[in-house]
Amino acid sequence: AASRRAEMAAAAPRVAAAAPPGYTALAVKFGERQRSPHYLLVKEHQVRAGAGAAHPPRRTLFVLNVPPYCGPDALSRLFARCGRVQSVDVCDKPEPGEKKEKLTSKFFNRKTVTGFHTAYVVFRKPSGVQAAKALSQEGPLLISTESHPVKTGISKWIANYAASVVDQEELKAEVDAYMQDYDEKIAEEEAKAAEEEGVPDEEGWVKVTRKGRKPGLPRTEAASLRVLEREKQKRARKELLNFYAWQHRESKREHIAQLRKKFEEDKQRITLMRAQRKFRPY
Repeated sequence: AASRRAEMAAAAPRVAAAAPPGYTALAVKFGERQRSPHYLLVKEHQVRAGAGAAHPPRRTLFVLNVPPYCGPDALSRLFARCGRVQSVDVCDKPEPGEKKEKLTSKFFNRKTVTGFHTAYVVFRKPSGVQAAKALSQEGPLLISTESHPVKTGISKWIANYAASVVDQEELKAEVDAYMQDYDEKIAEEEAKAAEEEGVPDEEGWVKVTRKGRKPGLPRTEAASLRVLEREKQKRARKELLNFYAWQHRESKREHIAQLRKKFEEDKQRITLMRAQRKFRPY
């Protein structure tokens, strides 16, 4: 076993040299019985200036070619030897930008990542990224161990089914918490709008917002006249549309009658031509 690890350690630099530019190849194996290792491609994640803080610079490790059986927990255990792992984010493909909001719901907006995927491993300290890249000098890392086995086959299906069963009390608690946060957010927005109502901005303009009609307000005579005028206009438009529809139907009837009359005339003309047809050899 020691000689085997020495051979893998000697072969690791050659594998890393064959990796794409900027990436480091890390050898991993599912278990002890697996002979051929699998290689993860890692590098320090580059963040644009002004981007969000979900994947902070210098502390985020970008990982490619992650196998389907290697989930966030397994990645966290693999890189725990390099330093304290703050978070692991797994996705289908590299993200063009930072996430606006991380979904923490257990029941809603859950997306299962299938096939090979990418991951972002965030460490507590920047030294964790450099230590993770230095793992290429060691032997293959084990994803499934005796202390932390990775479930596969029927055991994995059973675990997935058990996780899919919804706890009604837990679901109700999550929905109540979400609605409470939503009501508080709406109340803050309404309070802010009420404070800013009628206050002119820097250029002297006053923002006017239209709110719903207040129930129970008495209708004035002018308002009643406006309502009657609108109803009168609606009836006039309806009558005009009905007239045009009737005219359209009449024009279609006349057109069909003309086609039938022409068809009968053509039949009579063809019958007359057949009766007058004679044999003319020359």
